[in-house]
Amino acid sequence: MKKYPRKKRKLPIPFVLLAILFIFMSFVFVLSVLTTEVEEQPTQQLDPKAEQHQFIERLAPYAKQLQQKYGVLPSITLGQAILESDWGKSELASKYNNLFGIKAFGNQPKVTLSTKEYVNEQWITIQGDFRVYQSYEESMDDHAQLFVRGVDWDPNKYQPVIQAKNFEQAADALQQAGYATDPTYAEKIKQVIIAHQLQKYDE
Repeated sequence: MKKYPRKKRKLPIPFVLLAILFIFMSFVFVLSVLTTEVEEQPTQQLDPKAEQHQFIERLAPYAKQLQQKYGVLPSITLGQAILESDWGKSELASKYNNLFGIKAFGNQPKVTLSTKEYVNEQWITIQGDFRVYQSYEESMDDHAQLFVRGVDWDPNKYQPVIQAKNFEQAADALQQAGYATDPTYAEKIKQVIIAHQLQKYDE
């Protein structure tokens, strides 16, 4: 019996076009995903120095306004904000806009968080009530007013900070007034100011 070769069945043209279109769209999708990942990578790896510069530039204009209004050196405002808030990254700063670790009293908006205090020549962890602010500017304004009005038991407690002629004197005055329990607080403030040339904002 004579055998005839089977004819190959040709795929319908619409099916072929559909398959080609599917392959092309898949390629475009994969390429788009890869491109997006490459573009997003630099954003995920921000330069720490750039972040620090942005933080300073964010606060500096209002710090200068507070200097004109209350007499507080911008370098002290900025230096304390950096040291107390870890460049705005602390929970107290990032969630509650409290840049300076200011405590809450009475019916003031507050949040209770753990904090470290230097007591009897050793660091201990305690629970503290801290002010909650609506913005960085509100926190900075309250910080400046604290220096102006002092505390209930001593209205002149921080007057030496305002009267200081330079950031070194102001930092020492903060230490002597007991703003923080850290025995090296003044030196840390000075180091931050010098490292980032914050004294230029005092001019």
